[in-house]
Amino acid sequence: MNVAAVRLFLEVVEAGSLSKVAARRQTAQSHISRQITDFESGFGGPLFRRTGRGVAVTELGARVAARLRPWLQETEQMALELKSDSGRIVGRVTLGIIPTAAHPLTTRLFERLQRDHPGISLDVVEAQGTELDALLDSRSLDLAVLFRFSKPSGRDEKLLSSVSTYLVSAPGDPLTQQPTLPFSRLKGLRLVLPRRPSHWRNALDEAARGLGFQLQSVAEADSLTVQRTLVANQRGLYSILGPYSFAEDLRAGKVQATKLVRPDLVRHVTLATPRQGKLTPACKVAAQTIQALVKSWGNQLSEP
Repeated sequence: MNVAAVRLFLEVVEAGSLSKVAARRQTAQSHISRQITDFESGFGGPLFRRTGRGVAVTELGARVAARLRPWLQETEQMALELKSDSGRIVGRVTLGIIPTAAHPLTTRLFERLQRDHPGISLDVVEAQGTELDALLDSRSLDLAVLFRFSKPSGRDEKLLSSVSTYLVSAPGDPLTQQPTLPFSRLKGLRLVLPRRPSHWRNALDEAARGLGFQLQSVAEADSLTVQRTLVANQRGLYSILGPYSFAEDLRAGKVQATKLVRPDLVRHVTLATPRQGKLTPACKVAAQTIQALVKSWGNQLSEP
């Protein structure tokens, strides 16, 4: 079985269009069509039927695709492992990461991989936790750095760091000048909160309900930059954030923060891998490098 032909066939199945694949590969559609026709000839029947909008996979084509997807994955992984056996680890690693953990971790990871394993390329996907979980489950990601509300216990997640929660405001605010602040003091405050749906927003709302009140949201934003900017420039406005999301602004004197207690909303930063399948050598190296970097920083996500 020709790996290149199988890869092309599966690409057409996913795209549902010869022209899209031709444009992506910067080649003539007639060339793609000829290759697909040659591939079909080995299966005793058509794998696609032509439509006005492109191509649709036939019943036979669907069965062939279902068999060839895992075959291609295993074949490509074997090729990578054979190359790795020669002493040079090669391959692409797709890393999903929450925005607050992206910097400087991805920068230092890239630098370390380029120095020690230049055959490994890094593909970084920055997204919120719910989206990263879904991508991990579909095996669209090889690794993911996530926030969890409980410490990981399975083999598919490793604890990197644990962080507290802070109330953030503009400088000079009397509430955030204190070292700690009970969560109950958030009652009646004008807050900038993350948009729903969000695991973090749900946890904040639940903590407030447990204390008998509702959080007062005057603005909502997915972007942590937007949240920080709003509170930094508007006195009497607050946001509830983890330490990595505002550390740089805190050092620059743009914001002020106090640790929230009673309850202590501690989140755990984990390195997660897909529940099914084996990690390639490149992914194993990337995972080990991430863990080593965080450990060298005192189990924090930022450099000391």
